[in-house]
Amino acid sequence: MNDHDLTQDVADALIRIKKRAISKEKISVPHSGRVEVPLIDHKEQEKFQLDVRRARIELQKGTNQMRTRKTIILVRLDFGGAPHRNPNGAEIPCPHIHLYKEGFGDKWAFPLPEGRFLNINDFRKTLEDFLKYCNVTGNPFSVQENFW
Repeated sequence: MNDHDLTQDVADALIRIKKRAISKEKISVPHSGRVEVPLIDHKEQEKFQLDVRRARIELQKGTNQMRTRKTIILVRLDFGGAPHRNPNGAEIPCPHIHLYKEGFGDKWAFPLPEGRFLNINDFRKTLEDFLKYCNVTGNPFSVQENFW
């Protein structure tokens, strides 16, 4: 299966459905590096993977993404990094969000949706906002108070 195997309607529906972490245990978010969280929809029919990454040197740089069917990226939020050039040549500054687009996978970036990511410089708040955007119920993460 590759990035082009989902129709737009199916991808949009997968983003909209409610999801939760498979494990009940809280997952510690590292100060740098990557953590993966297996998710499942509430009907337990579709599996997802939530990836949270922070750069090792530039801690304000990172990516939160939600995948399905192991490799298909449905939503990716990039912050603290370089601009992205879309297939049509348009440059989208960082932070930006990638949404699955039929025939292109995650190759298209968009400006952050208004009112959805309220403080991109606050990693904890951004992670919470991302979980809400992806319809993940409950917060599977344990983030230390002095995370930055």
